[in-house]
Amino acid sequence: MIVVGGEALIDLVPAAGPPGALLPRPGGGPYNTAIALGRLGAEVAFCSRISTDGFGEALLAGLRTAGVDCSLVQRGPEPTSLAVAALGPDGSASYGFYTEGTADRLFALPVLPPGVRALALGTCSMALEPGASAYEALLRRESGRGVFTLLDPNIRPGLIADADAYRERFLGWLPYVSLLKLSEEDAAWLGGRVDDWLAAGPRAVVVTRGAAGLTVRTRSGAEHSVAAPRVTVADTIGAGDTVNAALLHRLSPIGEPDWPEVLGYAARAAALTCTRAGAEPPYASEL
Repeated sequence: MIVVGGEALIDLVPAAGPPGALLPRPGGGPYNTAIALGRLGAEVAFCSRISTDGFGEALLAGLRTAGVDCSLVQRGPEPTSLAVAALGPDGSASYGFYTEGTADRLFALPVLPPGVRALALGTCSMALEPGASAYEALLRRESGRGVFTLLDPNIRPGLIADADAYRERFLGWLPYVSLLKLSEEDAAWLGGRVDDWLAAGPRAVVVTRGAAGLTVRTRSGAEHSVAAPRVTVADTIGAGDTVNAALLHRLSPIGEPDWPEVLGYAARAAALTCTRAGAEPPYASEL
């Protein structure tokens, strides 16, 4: 089983209609990753704290429809986090967040079931306390048990009060990370070098480069790149999360991956997500 931990929230995305009209859509990087894994046919569980409000019920319904195990989901009466998306001319998204006093911030360290082979963490959940400390403890504990771990920092600068403190904390996570996946923009914000990150612990670092595709560097010194398929982009919401899911679905915790095949699969999956409005990852039958 793959466990995805992190926030589930509601994206308010631009909609057709009056100027400023917004459409609520299920979202959050970890939530989208879990949905994508379910659609790809993986055995996946979601580990988070979700509100008991109407948005929370909708988020749970989306997970169950995708075949995601929700037995690790904690519940609370606090409201659901909201992210207001703004789309650029190229379909790229930026966000404003409403997270004060929301349910997902009160996540508590869980006990995972036997048979977990991989754990994926990232995005807002690693930046917002007190839940961030619980997710960090989960990362350290499961890595120590030999679980394959993926970290996608998916930086949201507006949620990070002290950038230098976050960068220092990020470096402290790396010894517990098997695969670091991040965008070019994340890498630039963090200000580090891939070689330095690899030396700190990860077996490989995958960098997404938008329309230019994906690149991986491994601790053994190998480097592979694939181009992104050409598609008509509706928006890029959920594309990076789909990459997370595709990587986890294709990678084995044991042995050296066929990186060109793995990256190509992830690039095709992400490209399909970009052809649809909102975070709508593909199903296995589409790939």
